[in-house]
Amino acid sequence: MPKDAVHSGGWEHRDLHNLYGFYQHKATVEGLITRSGGSERPFVLSRSFFAGSQKFGAIWTGDNVASWEYLKISLPMLLSLSLAGIAFCGADVGGFFQDPEPELLVRWYQAAALQPFFRGHSAKMMKRREPWLFGEEVTAAIRTAIQQRYCLLLYWYTLFHQAHTAGLPPLRPLWVEFPGEHNTFTVDHQYMIGGALLVCPVTEPGVQEVEVLLPGSGEVNEPPFHCEIAVDFDVSSVQVPVFQRGGSVICRSEGHFSCTADLHLVSLQGVAAGELYLDDFHSFRYRDAKSFCLRRFDMRSGWLPTNSNNIKQKINKINQKPDVLLLKISTFSAVREKLAIITKCCRKFMT
Repeated sequence: MPKDAVHSGGWEHRDLHNLYGFYQHKATVEGLITRSGGSERPFVLSRSFFAGSQKFGAIWTGDNVASWEYLKISLPMLLSLSLAGIAFCGADVGGFFQDPEPELLVRWYQAAALQPFFRGHSAKMMKRREPWLFGEEVTAAIRTAIQQRYCLLLYWYTLFHQAHTAGLPPLRPLWVEFPGEHNTFTVDHQYMIGGALLVCPVTEPGVQEVEVLLPGSGEVNEPPFHCEIAVDFDVSSVQVPVFQRGGSVICRSEGHFSCTADLHLVSLQGVAAGELYLDDFHSFRYRDAKSFCLRRFDMRSGWLPTNSNNIKQKINKINQKPDVLLLKISTFSAVREKLAIITKCCRKFMT
């Protein structure tokens, strides 16, 4: 319909067009919940959305093209969606139309693996693009990106808990975390994953080095930097710049697709903090029975105390979780600290 077509009440069509997709999304979610007897969380992906669609599921940016330009613009698109409240968002990896060259496919996987919604998708008339069809080098690079994604799933899950309870998007422009630094206001090729990880995907062909803005004074320091600075970072076909913020603790899966987890801590003057949220990943028991674990880790004066018995009491109704929670500490030569490390502090999740 024409954008200026007028509906009942004087509303122009441009204001109401996406309500159709919104109510399709809503009805599908409600139907799936009803079918499970109200016990299972559904997953429903939609291309059309409206204000409030974040309540019902994931959103993707639509039919894009396999080009470097579309990879590049996907970053500000996802940041804008995140700021508008659409937290679970992503773009088709490799582009929906046209056929990506191997380098573009690798760089798109590397970027998308560090975004909320991660999916390869293309039109059926396009050539097949499974990673193993492009040679061992491309396969290995994409495998590395996907493995990194799996390692960070517990961190992503904790960030989605924050989005659910406080409205904080997992994907954030730099200025959200560094509002006092005006030079971050125009940066949309880098972003933060939560408050702990800074990412700068490679979005141009043939690039061997990228300039990365590291805001804060000594805050983003793995690799370690101790002042606000723009640095040149070497990038090979298997590398994308990812920095952990000083003073942060993130939970990662250990190894490749392992059921063991570890805490990765980067201290800032002997202080670091972070959270871990866990539930059963599929039901509404977190809401109806308060069956979840929300654990905060605080390091003060170089010490990181924890209580394994307390953790086990909080999660005694949760299953299908890491059998062991290992605590791993990263320190640098510039920082000397005493660390009290208590390992294996989540031995067995009991049903």
